[in-house]
Amino acid sequence: MKYLIVGLGNPGTEYEETRHNIGFKVVDTVAQKANASFEVSRLGEVSTFRFKGRTLVLLKPSTFMNLSGKAVRYWMEAEKIPLERVLIVTDDLALPFGALRMRSKGSGGGHNGLGNIETVIGTSKYARLRFGIGDEFRRGNQVDYVLGQWTPDEESNLSERIDRCEEAIRAFATIGLERTMNHYNNT
Repeated sequence: MKYLIVGLGNPGTEYEETRHNIGFKVVDTVAQKANASFEVSRLGEVSTFRFKGRTLVLLKPSTFMNLSGKAVRYWMEAEKIPLERVLIVTDDLALPFGALRMRSKGSGGGHNGLGNIETVIGTSKYARLRFGIGDEFRRGNQVDYVLGQWTPDEESNLSERIDRCEEAIRAFATIGLERTMNHYNNT
C-alpha cells in the first residue's frame, strides 16, 4: 500500500526557517529518519521509502503554498494513491505552539494551502496533521508572523514536536487514521 504525505510550505531559501514551512520541515525529518533523500521532480521534491510493508511517498510541493492542490492531485494520480491514504501536514495559527491535531476532514480555516487543495481535489474530506504555530502577533501582522522565523524559545522545543509529528505520520500509515488521532491529538 502507498501513502502520500504532503508537507506544505513555500520553496526558496527565504522561507526555509519560517513558521509557514513547518510542513516541509516535518517531511524533511521523516525522510532523514528513514535515510531517504528528496529528488526534484514534477511540481515538487519527492522522496519514497518503505516502512512496515508500506510505501510512503513524501512530497514538498514547488507550487507555493497557495497552489498546493495542483501538486497533490498530480502525485495522487501519478502514484495511484486514493484520498484515504493522503495526509497533508501544515501550520495552524489557531493552535498553540507545538500542539498537534490530526483530522479526517474539515474546512481550510482560512489557510490558503488547504483551501486550494480542497478546490482542486473537490472535497474537504482528506486527512490533515496540523502543527500549532500560535497566534502571538498584533492585529494586522499575521502575514509577518506566519512568514517569520521561530523565536529562540520555540526553536528550543521544535525538534521534539517535529519528532512527535514524525511518529504520528508513521502511525497513520500503519495503524490508521482513527487510532492515530486517538493517540496523538492533544499531545
